[in-house]
Amino acid sequence: MTPEMDMMLKGYGLTTAQILYRLPDHPALLQTYIWQNYDLAPDFPEMRGFLKFWQDTLDGPLHSVRYVHRKLIAASEWRSLKGEFILH
Repeated sequence: MTPEMDMMLKGYGLTTAQILYRLPDHPALLQTYIWQNYDLAPDFPEMRGFLKFWQDTLDGPLHSVRYVHRKLIAASEWRSLKGEFILH
């Protein structure tokens, strides 16, 4: 089983965040950054950790963050099938 599949079975879903930040040398201009990772809703520890890293380390101050979260698979949707397809 892949690590991604294992995370999905534990309740993780794919989170995508659009981060708008100000350029340090030109604060009137906004730049966009797209971040994507597997995360747990509703607390989003991975995204919060990344945003904390951004604020502590990078020079571009955050303007806003918009995100979407989608569970790709739930434990109740996973089922084992027995069967075989033979293609020649």
